[in-house]
Amino acid sequence: MMSTSPTKPAIRPIGQIGVGEKVGFGLGDFTCNLIYASLSSYLLFFYTNVFGITAAAASFLFLVVRFVDALSDPIIGFFVDKSNTRWGKYRPFLLYGAIPFAILAVLCFTVPSFGGATKLAYAYITYILLSICYTFVNVPYGSLTAAMTNDQQESVSLTTYRTFLANVGQVIVAFFVPFLADIFTKSMGAARGWQLTMTVMGILGGLLLWGCFFSTHERVKVPAAHTKIKVKDVFEQLLHNRPLVILCIFFFVIYGVKSIVSATGIYYVTYYVGRADLVKWYSLAGTLPALAFIPAIPWLANHLSKFQLIILSVAADIIGMVGLFFARPEWLVWIFVSRGIASIGNGMISAYMWALIPETVEYGEYQTNKRMSGVIYAIVGFVFKCGNALGGMIPGLILSATGYVATATHQTSGALHGIVIATTIVPIVIYFIAIFSMKFYNLDKATYDKISAELKERNAKEMAAEATEK
Repeated sequence: MMSTSPTKPAIRPIGQIGVGEKVGFGLGDFTCNLIYASLSSYLLFFYTNVFGITAAAASFLFLVVRFVDALSDPIIGFFVDKSNTRWGKYRPFLLYGAIPFAILAVLCFTVPSFGGATKLAYAYITYILLSICYTFVNVPYGSLTAAMTNDQQESVSLTTYRTFLANVGQVIVAFFVPFLADIFTKSMGAARGWQLTMTVMGILGGLLLWGCFFSTHERVKVPAAHTKIKVKDVFEQLLHNRPLVILCIFFFVIYGVKSIVSATGIYYVTYYVGRADLVKWYSLAGTLPALAFIPAIPWLANHLSKFQLIILSVAADIIGMVGLFFARPEWLVWIFVSRGIASIGNGMISAYMWALIPETVEYGEYQTNKRMSGVIYAIVGFVFKCGNALGGMIPGLILSATGYVATATHQTSGALHGIVIATTIVPIVIYFIAIFSMKFYNLDKATYDKISAELKERNAKEMAAEATEK
């Protein structure tokens, strides 16, 4: 008699990952952007205008949180690489991290009933815990790319889906977060309004993280010896993995720019343009146009070198920022077109640079015989969060130095000039560091293909020997 029990659906092999799984994978970054983009775009404003601390105090808080990350990120990455469960090495963190991640996002945008030093301590505790929880979710999520496939073109495709959905998340954050906050604020006050807004984002984010867990699979098999990680192996990676070091510099700079632009946008529109009602539309213009160009990244990656693609992306972003610098407050069409051009460049950078990390995982394994996806993503995560911290700190310092007053309806000419400089000139200057750093990235397509082929052959022999020993 034939069994009538349902058969488990076959997992598609490397090189044949389906669209459904790619979309499911992208939901992870969609979620992370719902929370992290909200922090980057609105936390400084929330702290200064709703929570009730100075711009300087908020900037110092951002810096302290990154020092905590300096300790927690490598530890978490090491822990992730040492873990292994029946669901895989990385996916379980999405399952168990979803609820704490959502709750802490709400607490971070909550104004407590107490004041003084205790209130400031609350801000430190909630932001630090949220940042640590973000690492517990984001490092394993990022490591999934290298665990799902070791095919370079498929990695680019996965990253394209990931970045496209991440930008959809940013669109939601750009438009609906200020929209909801405004609606809730009008009926129940700013503090309660922001808390309820992040409650909506948190619930949605938690559910989507579970969706990512249930729809993805880990496929890449490596010799057991390559997964036995020691602390000294972390330093070996940094010593021998030159592409990783260069990419870390690039991530630091790019995310510094991202954070500066995200944090200053609300000030630029509210005070320089003088149209607080356009904040959500300005934020939308900073994310939506990129969606049309991100799907072209795999094609561009096939026809341009890495450096050429990066130059093209950065140039578009700089052109947009130059437009914002020369815009007069009443030139609304000019401002929104410039913002859209910058969005296209920034979106292309984001889509492509995440696709380079699996290359550094493969290169590191080739050089050291240790596959350290979790550690490498933790290092990159720490670096880009440092960039975010710098980006979050710089606008606050510039605002303080140029005379910005949170309670003032109209700012002084010096404060307005500081807002424009922080929004445009500072990011442009920092971008040139990114361009210079990538000239030293020594892993072109031909070199990577050669290394990847040799690594697959070497690993197959080692796994065959391990199977014989058993």
